[in-house]
Amino acid sequence: MKIDGYTIEEDTVVPRAALPALIRGVKELGRQYGFYAVCYGHAGDGNLHIRIKKEGSANSQEDPKIVESLRALFVLVKELGGTISGEHGIGLVQKGYMDIVFQDVQLELMRGIKKVFDPNNILNAGKIFDQRN
Repeated sequence: MKIDGYTIEEDTVVPRAALPALIRGVKELGRQYGFYAVCYGHAGDGNLHIRIKKEGSANSQEDPKIVESLRALFVLVKELGGTISGEHGIGLVQKGYMDIVFQDVQLELMRGIKKVFDPNNILNAGKIFDQRN
């Protein structure tokens, strides 16, 4: 898939019964935002990997239409009762979309836990939370 240009990969999880709706939604978003997608994953636990190919876009951060389409994708995932990451966890790509699935109070609790265990912000600095004063 990478050789064929499917360079953007997202990791989503929804209840197993919602997988068909998610796949249909991904295909519709592809038509709407001008990308192709291949979906695969771990159906037994509702985990769906979505590989995206959009001409001229090697990654999701540099293309405003991809950023917009990922926000729409993650809103769909939440509406289907899911979340924006499975076994790969939140990272540089998903951190900008955490507000879709987490409330402000939850994000502040997570920041507080990180601060307790990593007061100097040396463990994966900037991967999930930007450094704050």
